[in-house]
Amino acid sequence: MTDPGRTSILRAARKAFAREPYDAVTLRGVASDAGVSAALIVKYFGGKEALFERVADFTEAAQLLLAAPNERLGEHAVRTLVEYRRANDQDLLVRVVFAAGKGDERAQIREHFRDQVARAFAARLTGPDADLRAALITAQLLGLGAAIAIDKDGPIAATDPATIADLYAPALQSLIH
Repeated sequence: MTDPGRTSILRAARKAFAREPYDAVTLRGVASDAGVSAALIVKYFGGKEALFERVADFTEAAQLLLAAPNERLGEHAVRTLVEYRRANDQDLLVRVVFAAGKGDERAQIREHFRDQVARAFAARLTGPDADLRAALITAQLLGLGAAIAIDKDGPIAATDPATIADLYAPALQSLIH
């Protein structure tokens, strides 16, 4: 069972660090946005630096997305992305898109994404151009995540995850081999 306070803190911190430079983000601001006390953030994460490290970490996302054999990896990754978004009201990967700006902290988020997600996919792939194919797989997953985030009431939101996977996953699977 997920702790709603912890989830609210992480959601608010992801938004704050995506929109503001590290130095402009405060625990009080994150706490206010999350509807919790700053003391609760300290209890869970120890402080701003540790909270940022948690926000920048994609390990859990990679583990969830890659938890299937290669023969089913495309379908599994799509379903996992869609189902996680619906269950948690947040995306596994899209926060990296907001890290496209300048700043050491944003570079760190991008670096973690490359190391923890793109390279994890590449390590699973066989054959030529594994790094390129992994980058294309993660780009497609980011695109799907962004589409879901943007159009909360559109056809993707109203469609069963299995149907989305049936339509979207073959493109990913063709890159997996």
